[in-house]
Amino acid sequence: MSRFVMEFERPLAELEEKLVDLKALDLAAELHLGEEIAELEAEVEQLRVTVYQALSPWERVQVARHPERPKTQDYVAALCSEVFELHGDRLYGDDEAIFAGLATIAGRRCMVIGHRKGKNTKENIRRNFGSPHPEGLRKARRAMLMAEKFGLPLVTFVDTQGAHPGLEAEERGQGWAIAENLATLAALRVPVVAVGIGEGGSGGALAIGFGDRLIMLENAYYSVISPEACASILYKDSSRAPETSACLQMTADDLVRLGIADEIVPEPLGGAHRDAAAVFARVESAIASALDTLCGQELGGLVEKRFVRLSSIGVFTEGE
Repeated sequence: MSRFVMEFERPLAELEEKLVDLKALDLAAELHLGEEIAELEAEVEQLRVTVYQALSPWERVQVARHPERPKTQDYVAALCSEVFELHGDRLYGDDEAIFAGLATIAGRRCMVIGHRKGKNTKENIRRNFGSPHPEGLRKARRAMLMAEKFGLPLVTFVDTQGAHPGLEAEERGQGWAIAENLATLAALRVPVVAVGIGEGGSGGALAIGFGDRLIMLENAYYSVISPEACASILYKDSSRAPETSACLQMTADDLVRLGIADEIVPEPLGGAHRDAAAVFARVESAIASALDTLCGQELGGLVEKRFVRLSSIGVFTEGE
């Protein structure tokens, strides 16, 4: 099966295909091929570094959306043991766009919540492409309160373009569900570690995506709005998303600089899907380190520090 190629990767992909074709030829019959292959390998490696070490914000968005990028269920399978999934919000139904469950990470029992995309069209339709309905966010809140009740740290994996914007979601209280989650997270008396693994769009991401630590993968993003939606509002033209991406200050580097995120987990050249096992190990180490620091703190002080952390984000001035 051929791999998915992003638009900015095409020159590199063409060289890589040419290299594969050359290697398939009979070297014994064509003695000069060895030299040509070595030169092309060097060219491919140089271009790979050039392409991936200077990605624009819009190109990072594309990497964050790569269909082969590891998803919440992959992190749960790789990092967690003794997993017990929770279902339903006890009000309406079970939204497969949100995973919630008990799990053990690095020897510590936790509550885990994450946006869950599909790995094929059928799964994506069933999981609404990772965009939660109100019942999904209420399921997440139920898991948050359960974590607090039993004194379990909370770990969340953020990967969504945003909460589902459809009429039925609004009828079932989408805005209210997001607001309740924000209030719950702000006051939750257990450590909360959020990990941005891909997309982080709007209230759908924020509803499970803040706490005491925010860990971002190198090519993940976190934004008040998707680049396309922002372009549609500002320019009435979603094709201008590359422009708005550069203005939204949403990359991992931007978030650390602004004091919103705490740590960046490096990815292999090309994205997390190029070496998922290495990324899983780095994420597990980052989560374990954060939990080791947070779990020893007094709970009241933890919540107070969280409030100070959140209220210090951003700068505003009052008019006369």
